[in-house]
Parts: sequence; structure tokens; C-alpha cells
Amino acid sequence: MRGTRVKRRLWRWRSNPLRRHDDVVEAWVVLVVWLVIAVGGTLVGLLAAHATDEALARQRTERYPVQAVLVTDSQRPAIGDSSSGDRVTAKVRWTAPDGITHTGYALVDSGQKAGAHVVVWLDARGALAHEPPSPAEAALESALFGGAAALALAGVALGCGAMVRWRLDRRRIDAWGREWDVVEPRWGHRTG
Repeated sequence: MRGTRVKRRLWRWRSNPLRRHDDVVEAWVVLVVWLVIAVGGTLVGLLAAHATDEALARQRTERYPVQAVLVTDSQRPAIGDSSSGDRVTAKVRWTAPDGITHTGYALVDSGQKAGAHVVVWLDARGALAHEPPSPAEAALESALFGGAAALALAGVALGCGAMVRWRLDRRRIDAWGREWDVVEPRWGHRTG
């Protein structure tokens, strides 16, 4: 029974008087699509995950925390407002390592009064930035980006394969129509 299933799956490559050229082309198209998905998807996913991991690691090395002081109260968001958890944007003041005092807007915990000490993150240029992801968060993001890249490649490969198979089906239907135009008059009688 198992041997029969394998033969059915590979029938397009076997010698068969009913096999058409389009059947062989379709079999190769299906094989190539699955190889692109398996091998290409793996490679693209790994490359995307590695690139994301490197970018996030670079963020962790370039960004650093500094102590800042709230210039304004960090108001609690109104009910129904969309916010990132209990964090709101508030004006802060900090002193850069070169001694210059800066002010800007950063995400801080809500409900704090002006004058409270908070931690803000700066990038390599000294500008306010978001806190970089932890190694665990970076690993999760890298995996998600790698998976998304692999799925995108799989979608493109399946779409291209489906388009080629659709064209092959159209060719087969047209060929059947031409063959029917030749055979039908020989039968000599029409119904209806």
C-alpha cells in the first residue's frame, strides 16, 4: 500500500504514455517551490534573525541610562486614552557627560510630580532614545523577524508557483479545446 502512494506521488516523473510535457514542468515547479521554501526560507529566516540580533545588540551597547529630573508632572492618562502601559510622555532635564544641561520629552511612569528623579536613555549622540531591549526581548524579536522573513519568502514562492501552475492549466485547457475541435466533428451527430 505504501509503495502505491509513493508511485502516485511520483507519477509525473515516471515514463507514462499519458504524461504531457506540462505535467513534467508542473512537477518540477512544485519541487522547486518546496525547495525554495525549505532551504531559502531557512536561510532568509536565519539571516534576518541574525541581522536583527546584531542591530539590537548594537543598540544595547550604544545606549546608556542617565539620571534626569521631571520638569513637569507626569499626568495619568485619561480613561480610554491609549498609552504604553502606565507610561506617559513628560518633559525632563538631564546633564550630559560633557556637563551641558538638556531638556526634552521622554516616556516616564505616570503619576510622578515635577522634581522627581527618573532614568532616561540616551543614544551615542546624546539624544533621548527608547530603552534598548533586554537580551531575552532581543532574542524574541529576532526570532519573530526571522520567522516573518521566512514566511514572506514562502508566500512569494507559493504565489509564483501558483501563477506558473495556473498558466500551465490554461495551456492544458486550451489544448483540450483544440483537440475537441478536431475530434468532435468526427463523431458526426450532435445532441440537442
